[in-house]
Amino acid sequence: MVPESGRWQVRWWQDVPPAQRRTVRFVAASAVAGVVVATGAVTAAGPWDGGQRKAERAVAAAAARAGDEGRAAAGRAPAAAPPVLGALRAGRPGTREGLTAALEPLLQDPALGPDRSASVVDVTTGEPLYGSAQDVPYTPASTIKAATAAAALAALGPEHRIETTVVRSGDGIVLVGGGDPTLTARPAAGGGPRFASLTELADATARALKAAGAQRTRLAYDTSRYTGPAQHVIGPNENIAPVSALMVDEGRMDDSDRGPADRSADPAADAARRFAALLQERGVEVEGEPSEGRAAPGAARVAAVSSAPLADLVERALTNSDNDIAEALARQTALASGQPASFEGAGKAVTDRLAALGLPMAGVRIADGSGLDRADQATAEFLSRLLARTADPAVPRLRPVLTGLPVAGFTGTLRQRYPRETVGRAAVRAKTGTLTGVNTLAGTAVTPSGRLLAFAFLASGTSSPDGAQQALDRLASAVAATTD
Repeated sequence: MVPESGRWQVRWWQDVPPAQRRTVRFVAASAVAGVVVATGAVTAAGPWDGGQRKAERAVAAAAARAGDEGRAAAGRAPAAAPPVLGALRAGRPGTREGLTAALEPLLQDPALGPDRSASVVDVTTGEPLYGSAQDVPYTPASTIKAATAAAALAALGPEHRIETTVVRSGDGIVLVGGGDPTLTARPAAGGGPRFASLTELADATARALKAAGAQRTRLAYDTSRYTGPAQHVIGPNENIAPVSALMVDEGRMDDSDRGPADRSADPAADAARRFAALLQERGVEVEGEPSEGRAAPGAARVAAVSSAPLADLVERALTNSDNDIAEALARQTALASGQPASFEGAGKAVTDRLAALGLPMAGVRIADGSGLDRADQATAEFLSRLLARTADPAVPRLRPVLTGLPVAGFTGTLRQRYPRETVGRAAVRAKTGTLTGVNTLAGTAVTPSGRLLAFAFLASGTSSPDGAQQALDRLASAVAATTD
């Protein structure tokens, strides 16, 4: 498996074959206008509600200040801020012709392998603007996370939180996993979302036990909220821990909070042992080793902590391509839909929720929540329509799918892609997908005239991850440079 990473450091224009440069030269003519709109582009698609996009705003503000200083020196008035939401509009017929002229030669790049597909949709009208094998299903890799996220939001809403609880059981207590992979034993840091703290849960539990006169206890842990195999079909892997209803810091064995890392073989048992140690530190003796058990129905609650809102979990899953959160989102969808919280049950629940959103489901198969399973299948049309749907004002609960997409050149898995010279920088935000031989990209782009377009590009049989990523980024940049 090739983990997702942004390794493209060269200029995209230099990588375009000479025969293609003539066709896409008009794209470069829109670059300046595209960058101007790009400073407001991601606002059109929605800034992160959690205030995670300070770096982008700083860059945009610096550019605006520099421009205004130049105008002042020339005796001209400062430039007005570019319109954002108000500028989104439907395109003219020439848009379809321009996209075809720009995308057709770029799709022929050998780096994309023998099988590739594309779809571009006008978000405002839903009008298809470009398609190439758009109804042929391919392995979507991590772009399927956008579908998982949309299904979870549709089922539970953006404010839903996942609880981890402690309940009484005879002469002891039971730590009950709710399925929150972001439960953390680390100190709070930064200004991002506030995740549930195992330390705070131990604080509250120790206080409650001492108030009841208990200085010692037995500890069991309950993972029954999830069913079926815990191990993903790819087997033990540094990109995902065994899927458990109880884990701490995604089962990571180091201090990382994203990307590949050695994982615990038994995240639930490790979480329970960590909880027992925290209780010991707070003056509550834990007798023996924590054991797996089951909380009795209606057991009295001792303490509880809640995850960040689902909107924050969705944004983190998409921005960082977090496989553990994605699988948790799929299982939470299953629980909300009356399905078993297993790979199979989650796949059915996610599929049903997506169909209910009115998306084109022909050829679509959801085998997992993360996209690590090659049995996943999706069409370019499905992904572009999905992203257009998440921008629909009629379904505001889906909006975190858009706000969580990595921003080209700034955040997540697109941080190191799209150099400053690239038209798509900041104007494109998209979910990346990478498996060995598979490279995908699905997202949105704001054009120089202020239109919001949704796109999806899928490539299978690729031999060079770097080359394929560059080819996909050129395609997305061409969408961002589209003119009416």
